[in-house]
Amino acid sequence: MKALSLDEFYQHFATSTEVELSTLLPPDIQREIGHFNIFNIADLVPKGREKIPMPYDRRAYYKISLSRGHKRFEYADKVISIERNALLFASPKIPYHYLPQSPTQAGHFCIFTDEFLLPAKSGVVLDELPIFKAGGFPIFEISDEEYAELDGIFKKMTREISSNYAFKYDLIRNYVLELIHAGQKLQPATALYPAHSAAARVTSLFGELLERQFPIETPQQKLQLRTAKEYADRLAVHVNHLNKVLKENTGRTTTELIGSRVIQEAKLLLKQTNWNVSEISHSLGFAEVAHFSNFFKRHTSFSPAAFRA
Repeated sequence: MKALSLDEFYQHFATSTEVELSTLLPPDIQREIGHFNIFNIADLVPKGREKIPMPYDRRAYYKISLSRGHKRFEYADKVISIERNALLFASPKIPYHYLPQSPTQAGHFCIFTDEFLLPAKSGVVLDELPIFKAGGFPIFEISDEEYAELDGIFKKMTREISSNYAFKYDLIRNYVLELIHAGQKLQPATALYPAHSAAARVTSLFGELLERQFPIETPQQKLQLRTAKEYADRLAVHVNHLNKVLKENTGRTTTELIGSRVIQEAKLLLKQTNWNVSEISHSLGFAEVAHFSNFFKRHTSFSPAAFRA
């Protein structure tokens, strides 16, 4: 599934709000390494269309959103409903569906590319942060006091991006990092400080290795690892040991975990792309289309064609 590009993001809002595209962009953004921008949610919600959902897509950028109003976030494996104040962290790797549930939606959000927070500039690697890892805790319901504190950071960024200060983007990077740290402090301790036993480490490394195979973004891309033995070899453990550890820690076998993630990706590709079934089958590592069809039907009770219809 192709990720929603920055150009498509801006075009979407320019069209829906009938605002000139140039007014959505900071005048000097092209001189900056990477991309950063910040928005007031109320300015981008058309009158009478406050409850129109955002599309279920991957995005080619990171996003941090602070919002007020009842809303629901749908992921492939979970649904999270927020009644009042929400702090959201979105990664290019994980598609989600935003569904406003009330006509009053307010707050701010910022978008940025990984180049904007390059390690040389910020000292962090975004995909290694717990807040942006697949299977983590990307959304938090926060108190009015916490909202007010974070709202102050967004307002500072809004002022800076319109200023003439020569080093304003360096200052904005610090504000973005402050938001990231605020989110990580809200996470359960188990997410920030996982157990360091050998079994827990193997389970964690397997999860990271599995997620690293995705997303599949072109028909020419193909899964590099497909079987339990291939994952075990990459992790330098015996396949039986890997299976035992995963079963004890997750309740599922290696093959079940791989199959579940492949099915998740297959569903996305069938619904969100126009690739034919043969292309999807090949990209997901199946030697024959019939093998993919049997695999898909075994897990979903539908053929790929019937699921897509």
